[in-house]
Amino acid sequence: MNIFEEVKGAKTIGISGHIRPDGDCVGSVMGLYLYLKKICPKAKIQVMLEQPADIFSCIAGVEEINSDFEPITDCFDVFIALDCEKTRLGEAEKYFDHAGKKINIDHHISNATGCGDVNFVVPTASSASELVYKVLEDKSQIDAEIAKALYIGIIHDTGVFQYSNTAPETLEIAAKLIAYGFDFPKLIDSTFYEKTYVQNQIMGRALLESILFMDGKCIVSMIDKKTMAFYNAAPHDLDGIVNQLRNTKGVECAIFMYETGSLEYKVSLRSNGELDVAKVASFFGGGGHVKAAGVTMQGTFHDIVNNLSAQIAKQL
Repeated sequence: MNIFEEVKGAKTIGISGHIRPDGDCVGSVMGLYLYLKKICPKAKIQVMLEQPADIFSCIAGVEEINSDFEPITDCFDVFIALDCEKTRLGEAEKYFDHAGKKINIDHHISNATGCGDVNFVVPTASSASELVYKVLEDKSQIDAEIAKALYIGIIHDTGVFQYSNTAPETLEIAAKLIAYGFDFPKLIDSTFYEKTYVQNQIMGRALLESILFMDGKCIVSMIDKKTMAFYNAAPHDLDGIVNQLRNTKGVECAIFMYETGSLEYKVSLRSNGELDVAKVASFFGGGGHVKAAGVTMQGTFHDIVNNLSAQIAKQL
């Protein structure tokens, strides 16, 4: 795909990513936004996205993100959904549905066919940011700010190149991006490793109250709304907990969930081995990757763990 050919002639272009935007979502969306502003100077381009976490304020243009999701008055000529299929766009889904042309760029195996008129979905890619780099045909238009945004996306979805979705091509693209001269070690520390005091406290609570089960092959932890309120924590303060659970010796599958409503939980799953957690999540209406997936589930904590266990046991 050549993104310029797909948007050429459009007077209005919208870009969005999934709800609760993570590093790859923000990086891919903002990298593409900054690029299109350069190559389509006459077009009106808007990013319609939930407000990203403060750690991503280092990305140029984040202050221009529109998180109001006003009612539709004029349809976009082109709307681009990144890092998800359309039902995960949240409030931005209406803009996608009414757009003159719909483009979907994604790397989730649960969205293998895509949801747009034009689709660029590569489940083997490390991240949506890697795919965005590939569709930027005129590489001479890439600058340090665009490169920084895409690099942030790649490091977040590869766990700073330690996850199995890191391919030789991923490292080659990352090398080309850091050649633009931004301070990439500082970027890794400030957006990936650094935690606030509250984040460390609530992670400690989650680890302390974690439970091993299925002969030590699975680990689970849960944070309820009462605990969230006690620490004055927001959902983005829970980032990284499931990955830390995954690092437990002998664990094949890590599960972390937090309460989002009455008998409703946002569930994150991570795999250490051959277990396909995307298959587990998909069974309950979620999705993701073989080793990282998520789903929203209803029921009590114990009911959800029991239901997940049944699907995990089929593979283990």
